[in-house]
Amino acid sequence: MINSQDKCAIIGYGSWATAIVKILTENKINVYWHILNPDVLQSVETEARNCKYLRDVDLDTNYITTSDDINQVVDGAKVVILAMPSAFVKKFMEPLTVSLDDKFVISAVKGIVPDDYIPITDYIKNHYGVPENQVAIITGPSHAEEVGLSRWSYLTAVSRNVEARAIMVEMFTRPYIRVMESDDIEGVEYAAIMKNIYAIAVGLANGLGYGDNFIAVLIANSAAELSRMFESFGGSTHNALASACLGDLLVTCYSTYSRNRRLGLLIGRGCTVRSAMNEMTMVAEGYYAAKCIRHTLAERNVSMPIVDMVYEVLYHGASARRKMRELTTKLV
Repeated sequence: MINSQDKCAIIGYGSWATAIVKILTENKINVYWHILNPDVLQSVETEARNCKYLRDVDLDTNYITTSDDINQVVDGAKVVILAMPSAFVKKFMEPLTVSLDDKFVISAVKGIVPDDYIPITDYIKNHYGVPENQVAIITGPSHAEEVGLSRWSYLTAVSRNVEARAIMVEMFTRPYIRVMESDDIEGVEYAAIMKNIYAIAVGLANGLGYGDNFIAVLIANSAAELSRMFESFGGSTHNALASACLGDLLVTCYSTYSRNRRLGLLIGRGCTVRSAMNEMTMVAEGYYAAKCIRHTLAERNVSMPIVDMVYEVLYHGASARRKMRELTTKLV
């Protein structure tokens, strides 16, 4: 079984990857960090910080070994944490030749694999032969920016392996972080995917000039869609109300740190989808999720008018104002 002091590989160098490195090194865990960006690689090695993301966070390099070679990072690691945007999972993982079937793989990715239309954990199991009891998720309503500031946050360790969850609690608990446990991998992962779509919807509403009253109803209906999604997969609607699901939905919809909310805001204010995407400095996962969720739920008889609205705006060039006005008649 894994031990919190074993070599831990981190794949990805964005804000959430950086926040995870901060957490683990504060807990004196040996981190081997895969960083493809040469500027970030140099700044971590020479300045003990990420010059591109969470720039003001000081990192303890006594516990960090960096490399742009994914095989060097993963080789010998007991734990591998994936923390890249979902749109780039294939690109980041493509050079990997070291086997993952003897490792514990934790996904910190809140997205879906484009074109494959499957969650990250399914992709890892299917493409790398990782057994079910060696796959987990770390998630929750936790913007990397606030973790970087050591603000009180909640995470959830999700795995069907009870011992693995206990180790994850040990790895990620800090004086400012409480870690809870769940075994609902499918439900929690889809909730983390879909909340990004709903944050785009909230951003659209804000950009179009809708007020707090409407946005409260919009988010409440988004939560209801999440519950219907849980039911369609045979899960419990109670899980949809947990902080890993409802809490994550709320923070993504309301926070000024939310890149998905910002994407919707820009489009609502009149930007084209392409120009809004180009203006973003980080990936808005909800853009890819909207298409994938439509594909995934095509054969399920689930009413999801908010997901449908966002998809039509993002992919069919529909008028955001007209589609939002149509949506107002479908909310309860």
